[in-house]
Amino acid sequence: MTTRQTKILALAAILVLASVTTMAQQGANAIARADSTPAASSKAGNGSTDSTFSDRYPRYKLRPGDMFDVSFELSPEFNQTVSVQPDGFITLRGVGDVRVEGQTVPELTETLRKAYSQILHDPLISITLKDFEKPYFIADGQVGHPGKYDLRGDTTLTEAIAIAGGFNENAKHSQVLLFRRVSDQWVSAKIFNVKEMEQKGNLSEDPLLHPGDMLFVPKNKFSKIRPFLPTSAMGTIAKTY
Repeated sequence: MTTRQTKILALAAILVLASVTTMAQQGANAIARADSTPAASSKAGNGSTDSTFSDRYPRYKLRPGDMFDVSFELSPEFNQTVSVQPDGFITLRGVGDVRVEGQTVPELTETLRKAYSQILHDPLISITLKDFEKPYFIADGQVGHPGKYDLRGDTTLTEAIAIAGGFNENAKHSQVLLFRRVSDQWVSAKIFNVKEMEQKGNLSEDPLLHPGDMLFVPKNKFSKIRPFLPTSAMGTIAKTY
């Protein structure tokens, strides 16, 4: 291949890179606009999508299959162990069916207190979780080992990437997406520039993961056109990138 042909191919590849960059930016802007819409805020139920990612210590919410002990300080005859059914209900002794899916332990305690107030005077109830879904996060995309991982203690986005094997050679460090389920009908998404955070040595914007979060590392623009480039032009494009 002549030098002139190589230059033409390199120029064509650069034009493709520019096009991919534009589309990527448009996609990022679209996601950013979606995050800031009133609909996203109202569905999140907290007035701001960003606050969804800044809540440091989220409480565990009950799911179907969870099991817990219910203890009555003054009425031990009502002590029982119950499990959350697939439809989100539990069956309580002396009260019947009560829906509890999605509630935290304090919310559950109040729900049971109201339910038993129909037959008991000012019941004193304590809840102890026995069997519940272990916290986890999912890493997908351009990481060393995509998969599902246990979430043990406080884990940030960058730490989760490291746990999943770090970025691979095709990763786009500057547009890591973090997905978080806000409700049954809404999943919030936010883009984090991990490359900038690490270059500046400032991880103040590095969010703590919540149970069930999924991080996704997209491909960089160079990896998308790599298969279409001749070997002789790779060095030129690599320098450009």
